[in-house]
Amino acid sequence: MNKASDYIEFDKVNYKANLLLKDPKKCVLGFYLIFSINTGLRISDTLRVKHGDITSNNTLIVEEKKTKKKRTITLNNNVINAYAKLKLMLTENGIKFNEQDFIFVSQKGTVYRTQSINEVLKQIFNTKELQVSSHSLRKAFGRRIYENNNESENALVLLSDIFGHSSIAITRRYIGIRQKTIENAYLTL
Repeated sequence: MNKASDYIEFDKVNYKANLLLKDPKKCVLGFYLIFSINTGLRISDTLRVKHGDITSNNTLIVEEKKTKKKRTITLNNNVINAYAKLKLMLTENGIKFNEQDFIFVSQKGTVYRTQSINEVLKQIFNTKELQVSSHSLRKAFGRRIYENNNESENALVLLSDIFGHSSIAITRRYIGIRQKTIENAYLTL
């Protein structure tokens, strides 16, 4: 668990992602952002996704590198629509790909490295207040699930299962709920 990474607001990531998705040189990064905040996968799993992994019924089956567990992820319309835009952008720019090709390929023609993604994220979000990394996107996913489920304990149980955490206390700390609660305690005095 990377404690040095803060979460980034889901809507802020989504906004930046959609801008990047329109740029022929940065469309893959735009899709990376959308994919990451909508699937909650670790970067080690995300970078291994191939075009053929996204099935016709809009699911993705991943064997997690860290846990070796298989997960089936139902891709939402955000991912589906962004993927369609990505494929169109690649095709329009003469970039050929097939089902066996990795999706997250840099302009150099190689799969992005975690370090490269983290450097790009720092540039995209250009903030001195937050520690931004690929893990920030996973946390944005977690926070969005938590908020969309009325910040309930059930949401934490669900996220604990998704993230593979051994307790909801870990999940709470992971998405920064504990710290926010502590900060709010001081403000109520």
